[in-house]
Amino acid sequence: MITYPLFINGELIETKEQNAILNPSTAEPFAQVSVAGEKEIENALGAARAAFDSGAWPKIPFSERKAFLLKIADGILEKAGELAQLETLNTGKPIKESTFMDIPSAAKAFQYIAENFEKFLVEDSPALEAQASAKLIREPFGVAALIVPWNYPLLIACWKLASSLAAGNCVVLKPSSLTPLSALELGKIIHTAGLPKGTVNIINGSGSKIGKALCSDKRVDIISFTGSNEVGKQIIEYASQNVKKLVMELGGKSANIICKDAPLDVAVNSSLCSIFLNQGQMCTGMSRILVESAIYDDFVSNFVEKTKRIKIGPGSEFETQIGPLVSRAQQRKVLGFVEDAKKQGGKVLCGGKIPQEANFKNGFFFEPTVIADLAPAAGILKEEIFGPVACISKFSSIEEAVTMANDSDFALAACIWAKDEAKAHTIAAKINAGTIWVNTYGMFYNELPYGGFKQSGFGKELGKEGFLEYARIKSVIMDHSPEGKPLVSYWYGF
Repeated sequence: MITYPLFINGELIETKEQNAILNPSTAEPFAQVSVAGEKEIENALGAARAAFDSGAWPKIPFSERKAFLLKIADGILEKAGELAQLETLNTGKPIKESTFMDIPSAAKAFQYIAENFEKFLVEDSPALEAQASAKLIREPFGVAALIVPWNYPLLIACWKLASSLAAGNCVVLKPSSLTPLSALELGKIIHTAGLPKGTVNIINGSGSKIGKALCSDKRVDIISFTGSNEVGKQIIEYASQNVKKLVMELGGKSANIICKDAPLDVAVNSSLCSIFLNQGQMCTGMSRILVESAIYDDFVSNFVEKTKRIKIGPGSEFETQIGPLVSRAQQRKVLGFVEDAKKQGGKVLCGGKIPQEANFKNGFFFEPTVIADLAPAAGILKEEIFGPVACISKFSSIEEAVTMANDSDFALAACIWAKDEAKAHTIAAKINAGTIWVNTYGMFYNELPYGGFKQSGFGKELGKEGFLEYARIKSVIMDHSPEGKPLVSYWYGF
């Protein structure tokens, strides 16, 4: 099996401790990965700190920084086929998703930031009173700890890396220990691109072993985390030991509102994508589908019939529409949610089980599932499942739909389906969520910020706003009083 090294201070490092990485489609190991211990964590933090304080990266001309970012983008595209296969082997997601969505989008994240970061960092000169002037200067924080989840390991790593590097920060990147391979492969691309030593360091290990050491260390100036609410709270606690900037995307429990004037087939087909893409392992997964009563029965029968036709299979097969979950633990977690829903009166309209066919018995598969007739207080409507489970509820008025959609501790995303665009925008204004799609789903644009409210976290990724999360702002004020004597110099009358 191939062994994947860490990337620290410009070198590929293999460690004595290594973990096997399983293929979720078969539960069999297919690679070994080096695991960072105390020494590697210290070396990575030390290298990033030294690279920022005395290295070249924060000081190089913007034109050179842009060229490096574009080299990384080109390296991703040159290895696109290999990276797609690796992402599918590691996560279980269908190869067509890795090939046509994840890898190209990862490269585009670097390309977009490379072409735009200079204008985002432009100095501003606000108008002040006649005797003073000011400049607002945007500069890097210093060392950025970037912590990436297992559902989109390469793509989200590239979101964070591109902005952090373009702003002039040096980085310690920690991918999920379940899915570290594409991030470590990205380390090889960065190594080939020739970034100064210590600018990017990529380490692997469980959050329980690495998290506290990484997030509480005073050499880290900013932490950007995408993951569960539970782990996010731990990171906030660690970070409080040495105050630092935080960007936190902590998941969601998103609502998909289907109005009676929505085109039924379009709404059904798109709603299938909004919850079953990537096996439902999406922070923006529309796990709560709210359907207006006039079309409820037609929607449900159509949605269930098409859900039953979704092809389950190994991620490596192009015919596969839904692959395995990422791990055995995640499979058991999803099954537990479904069993609890049944105990609370929910009716499973299809799916709800681990498939028993011989070719699925070893992998971490779970049938795409539809549940109806849940009471509003049911746990499965409140907690993030992160699996292929859609819960369908009925509403009678727009006001009721808005109330149901906002009845969540999370506020990451939502969908609205309505032919009447004015009505859709009226609903959108009342929904408490950071991203709202109208008559579409999942369209992420590098130009637009992404992030949530409430328990879904704070801060943004993507767009100018997301980029500027990685740049601190400094005010420089210059007095122009006659004879160089500002009012303050007379205050005490000496």
